[in-house]
Amino acid sequence: MESVEVQQITLTDAWQALSEISDPEIPVLSLVDLKIIRDVRVEGATATVELTPTFLGCPALDYMKNEIREKLLALGFQTVNVELKLSPAWSTDLLGEEAREKLRVFGIAPPEKRAATLAESLKKPVVCPYCRSSETRLESSFGPTLCKQIYYCEHCRQSFERFKTL
Repeated sequence: MESVEVQQITLTDAWQALSEISDPEIPVLSLVDLKIIRDVRVEGATATVELTPTFLGCPALDYMKNEIREKLLALGFQTVNVELKLSPAWSTDLLGEEAREKLRVFGIAPPEKRAATLAESLKKPVVCPYCRSSETRLESSFGPTLCKQIYYCEHCRQSFERFKTL
């Protein structure tokens, strides 16, 4: 009987594959960019992924878990476990500068770093992602998703979304 050589899938391979999964509500960012995927462990043919949703009631949670499983199974893992990690809670402060710039280029004003209170954070001037003017005003506290608001730029007269500071 001929033996079949099994190729070892590395942790780097797993992270690379996961970085290709776009967030379903913000397609310009991956789940890795958003820091929703907190940790990945590889033990032989088993991958375990720790996932922290942006908020517990996220309607895309099952979708994200399924995308993670499908991507890693397609990579060659035999077993994929997705564990919810709720503490520490997800925060927009986790977003790196590259993710913030991707949001801006996509036309979404990135969140500011959190102030002492959420109310203080939400009072900070919002810079237009198109012309970078701070002559903006809130149009709606609620955007197409719970994590966004709608703003209007007085300078370039463009409406845009702002990713709320959480």
